[in-house]
Amino acid sequence: MKKVICTAGLAVLLGACGGPGGSGTAGEEETGNPFLSAYNTPFGVPPFERIELDHYMSAFKQGIEEQAREIETIVNNPAEADFENTIVALDQSGELLRRVSSVFYGQNSANTSDEMQAISRELSPLLSKHRDDISLNKELFERVKVVYQGRAAFNLDKEQLKLLEETYRGFVRGGANLDEEGQAVLRQLNSDIAMLQLTFGQNMLKETNDFQLVIDNEEDLSGLPESLIAAAAEKAKDAGLLDKWVFTLHNSSVMPFLQYADNRELREQIFKGYINRGNNNNDADNKEVVRELVAKRLEKAKLMGYDDYASFVLEDRMAKKPEKVYALLDELWTPALARTKDELADIQAEIRKEGKNFTAEGWDWRYYFEKAKKAKFDLDENEVRPYLKLENVYEGAFYVAMKLYGITFIPVRDIPLPHPDAVAFECRDKDGTSLGVLYIDFFPRESKRGGAWCGQYRGQTYENGKRVGPVVIIVCNFTPPAPGQPALLSADEAETLFHEFGHALHNLFRDVNYYGISGVPRDFVELPSQIMEHWVFEPEVLKIYAKHYETNEVMPAELIEKLDNSGKYGQGFATTEYLAASYLDMDFHVLKTVPANMNVMDFEARTLNKRGLLKQIPPRYRSTYFNHTMGGGYTAGYYSYIWAEVLDSDAYEAFVETGDIYNKELADKFRKYILAPGGIDDAMDMYVNFRGKEPGTEPLLKNRGLK
Repeated sequence: MKKVICTAGLAVLLGACGGPGGSGTAGEEETGNPFLSAYNTPFGVPPFERIELDHYMSAFKQGIEEQAREIETIVNNPAEADFENTIVALDQSGELLRRVSSVFYGQNSANTSDEMQAISRELSPLLSKHRDDISLNKELFERVKVVYQGRAAFNLDKEQLKLLEETYRGFVRGGANLDEEGQAVLRQLNSDIAMLQLTFGQNMLKETNDFQLVIDNEEDLSGLPESLIAAAAEKAKDAGLLDKWVFTLHNSSVMPFLQYADNRELREQIFKGYINRGNNNNDADNKEVVRELVAKRLEKAKLMGYDDYASFVLEDRMAKKPEKVYALLDELWTPALARTKDELADIQAEIRKEGKNFTAEGWDWRYYFEKAKKAKFDLDENEVRPYLKLENVYEGAFYVAMKLYGITFIPVRDIPLPHPDAVAFECRDKDGTSLGVLYIDFFPRESKRGGAWCGQYRGQTYENGKRVGPVVIIVCNFTPPAPGQPALLSADEAETLFHEFGHALHNLFRDVNYYGISGVPRDFVELPSQIMEHWVFEPEVLKIYAKHYETNEVMPAELIEKLDNSGKYGQGFATTEYLAASYLDMDFHVLKTVPANMNVMDFEARTLNKRGLLKQIPPRYRSTYFNHTMGGGYTAGYYSYIWAEVLDSDAYEAFVETGDIYNKELADKFRKYILAPGGIDDAMDMYVNFRGKEPGTEPLLKNRGLK
């Protein structure tokens, strides 16, 4: 559930979002490098088929040089610093760097290779130095400070004032007020942290790809769905293993295996492979990476005048302080833990029904929980899959967006694709104007990191007074179809698609003039995605898209009722595994000291045991494969999903209260106040502008069945 966004201030210089137009230097015709000219493609999307590995490093280096010259021009401008010649000039600088960065890092996540990973390691110190060269440029900061301190005289509108404030704050948080010695230390810390985060992610990908559970006895497939067996056979065939089946640690393989495999020993084997990624004392072990990373982050926080890294990070988010994060987590932990104990009792009852008396372990939970759900609600998830054909599900998401906002998604062919598996759509507003392009890339491969996320190959911007729409991508790792068969999603996968589609809508609707205010705080960014999850299993929505892949019959009312009745069952497990990871993330980053001999796994055990987490439930991400926090992005911020769920549950309640889940008046307000303005307003102000009040936790507790 990771989204690539442009955050405020100096983050725009990192190249998270691409920009349109040419670079002002030798173009593709002279160099053969497509990054060096405006893209001559439909909608200005990257010409993926023309991009070669050598083009990346060349464009990066040229982009760094260009932006350095642009910064020098700003600094040496003889005119007195003002909003246009300093703040806007800085915001618009680095166009080539944005363009190549958005493509490289998007592809490095979704279609990487050993060569791309080598490039990323070579780039890490170069980009770290370049960012610091800007954020620690004394003369540049002086000009920014002049504009900031004299802001009352510039007659700025709200958007311009926000850009100025965020730019100034970005410099301060980037170390501009440190002395020369402190800045030198900060440069080294930033470089070290960037490399450690990169190493963590590369190790995690290697560990995930290296594990295979190979089955050669057909009896060991007992209990598994036919679609999963077919996918495993195809995986074995690709690996040259005839008459065998291969299961992997990608979620689309490991999770249904744990859910359905009758062979307990094999469940244990794949479960332990999954939870020990990065903890195998090999060349991809992440334990020391985690310890060093936590230590470096703490050192940076103290250098910047904070007691711990979480305090440094949260100051820039809705939560503001660690105490507020812990207060929310603690409020949810007690009822969630109580619910898990009820669920465990149901699981033990299912074990006893089979005439067995062992105590359930982690590799038993999903298997026996599925049986308990069947016993309680007469619902087997395999009954649901035939109605969740992949194409129908994303058409269902499109339908909800059309009903809410009047927008449409038109398939686009003859357009460059980031990968042959991807599909493309143009998003058109209700007046027919183009809002942008949406790619969707569905299935796992070894070149793709795990999970699901939404990113951009170009961020929304303005050029010559005209809005330029973004190029957005949703990346998933859904269960691949067997040859000649359609892809049938699980209920969880359908929910994931709606979630990432919510991020895509946020990107497509954004309408701001400056890169520096295109983003929102990390603990607000999940609101647009998580609210979309509320529609996915609404009965009136299911009747539109949930159609049997063979008969085209709509999902029967009886099955819809079963889904509705069972919807909150399992929220004990889901909530506690999530909260456990959130606690782990926070506990690492509120540390005041990090011993040189710190044992990362012992620390993890202590932080979970003291809160009474059941032994059968590992945190959703253990320390050595917790890429959200250790890979960067959600550092001291994994709590953001539940923080945003307070918002999204309350926001959806607004639709329910009207008696119309497609209420267009509310949808227009949500678009206007939440989806379109980027970070122009304070996040809570944005929410209050939509809802008329601050949210409470009651809708969240109700939504999760914890009250």
